[in-house]
Amino acid sequence: MCGIVGAVAERDVVPILMEGLKRLEYRGYDSAGIAVLNGSKHLTRLRTVGKVGKLDEALVQSPTHGKIGIAHTRWATHGVPSERNAHPHISRDGLAIVHNGIIENHEELRSDLERRGYTFTSETDTEVIAHRVHYHLKTVGDLFKAVRATVAELEGAYALVVVSEHEPERLILAREGCPVVIGLGADENFVASDVAALLPVTRRFIFLEEGDVAEVRRTSVRVIDGDGNSAERAIRESELSADAAEKGQYQHYMLKEIHEQPRAIADTLSERVANGRLLEAAFGPAATEVFKRTQNVHIVACGTSYHAATVARYFIEQICKIPCAVDIASEYRYRNPLVPANSLFVTISQSGETADTLAALRLAKQSGYLSSLAICNVPESSLVRESELVMLTRAGPEIGVASTKAFTTQLAALNMLVVALARHHGADAERERGLVTRLIELPALVEKTLELDPVIHRLAERFADKHHALFLGRGALYPIAMEGALKLKEISYIHAEAYPAGELKHGPLALVDADMPVVTVAPNNDLLEKLKSNLQEVRARGGELIVFADPEAGIKSSDGVTVIEMPRHVTYVQAPVVYTIPLQLLAYHAAILKGTDVDQPRNLAKSVTVE
Repeated sequence: MCGIVGAVAERDVVPILMEGLKRLEYRGYDSAGIAVLNGSKHLTRLRTVGKVGKLDEALVQSPTHGKIGIAHTRWATHGVPSERNAHPHISRDGLAIVHNGIIENHEELRSDLERRGYTFTSETDTEVIAHRVHYHLKTVGDLFKAVRATVAELEGAYALVVVSEHEPERLILAREGCPVVIGLGADENFVASDVAALLPVTRRFIFLEEGDVAEVRRTSVRVIDGDGNSAERAIRESELSADAAEKGQYQHYMLKEIHEQPRAIADTLSERVANGRLLEAAFGPAATEVFKRTQNVHIVACGTSYHAATVARYFIEQICKIPCAVDIASEYRYRNPLVPANSLFVTISQSGETADTLAALRLAKQSGYLSSLAICNVPESSLVRESELVMLTRAGPEIGVASTKAFTTQLAALNMLVVALARHHGADAERERGLVTRLIELPALVEKTLELDPVIHRLAERFADKHHALFLGRGALYPIAMEGALKLKEISYIHAEAYPAGELKHGPLALVDADMPVVTVAPNNDLLEKLKSNLQEVRARGGELIVFADPEAGIKSSDGVTVIEMPRHVTYVQAPVVYTIPLQLLAYHAAILKGTDVDQPRNLAKSVTVE
């Protein structure tokens, strides 16, 4: 949700901290701050409201330097965006902290601290942690022990880093439910909530596990696990490059990521399908045995990933003939679901740190599932590390808050899961070859669809003065309509919702008029004729139709009906990916016309690491 960076070195760490914040700004951007121990070991803090650029400007006016420090970019949970609520937060005697997550028992701890004479200057739960560490420090006399005593009292999720004037050679960090990594350098070490923040300075990382508390010095790292034992955590080499998250020639990250989709999908398929066959081992060494035994599938995800899951349900049931349930992660955790025998539990997340999805996985491990499979874009993430089977989507860094290439690569990965399950549930080699061939054709089809960009750019002008829109689809294209509506509302702030086209008469038809565009996806499939009838219902009420249609669908432009022809011969399993592309472009161009912040829409953050 928010972004953390820390560093301890022989050189000035302020440029490292600021570069890290810029690379994490997609995680939160309502305020930012930095705290460093300068040459005299005095703690200097600077905080600003707004994006990291504001903090940059403040540093020009009030420059500071230091060899150890912490920094943070925030997405508000407790307390409105303001300077006093911005991190780092300071307690007495030069102790500062940055924190991601939510502390659920902060009010109880705050009341206790106020009784002990501590004064609060913010509305945040983070300031409670700062004062609590200081309170324990007075008793135990050691910052590491004080942090361990504090986190033992915390209920909720956190990743935190602490620095103190009185122990100026080390950073202390802890993790429970939120990611934090240690970056290893040459006689210098770093801390961040995401490896992307540290790629300019290191490729070597240690990932803390749940309950870990760590000490990071310039030349050493020490980790204690939740039971108080010394722990050795593996050093991992990141494959990401430092420039993987640059905009290049594009005006926005979102537009760049839309146009990266042919390559991203090709990368997701690469080395996993060959000679008309799926290489099942791509899911993990135990995959074949798990898929043989799978009799039910249960998929859990949030947001855009939930839409991908809903598409997969159609294919798993229709092609593999296996029952498939789909849940929103935040609901799954609280409804006590029944688990049929031999059920495969599947989670989907771009970041692999989505709090509700992670919590669902941890609950599932206690619920008798056959196995767990993570479909994820970040190999170093918690979701990947905690799942038994893994399919990495290889989308590369996705910086725009509104997911694009992460979504279509999830669909590609889920299609591979369909092929894998179908192999063990009635599909012969010829059937598998056909499914694999359709997958291999996807990058070229997406490339062809992206050629519609100028047409959609002009079409978006119709949304410049609109406040509402309706999206329609049928079958596996209904979740694509849901995704199109989500994209439009996320970045243009136009209210949009999606319905199965057959549900028009059950309520939404009352909303249809000339001021509410109705966007429809219409591939040439078995539901086409029924969809055409639904479109007539819209026209009969004076609604303006925008239809993305197969050239052979028999839908023509006319008064009140605008048809945009899609590529020909798009098959049933290809259509969700291909028909997603124009809806992404429509949302992007509508947002540009509305003048909104496309990459960082208000109130949203990229990685939702709290409930």
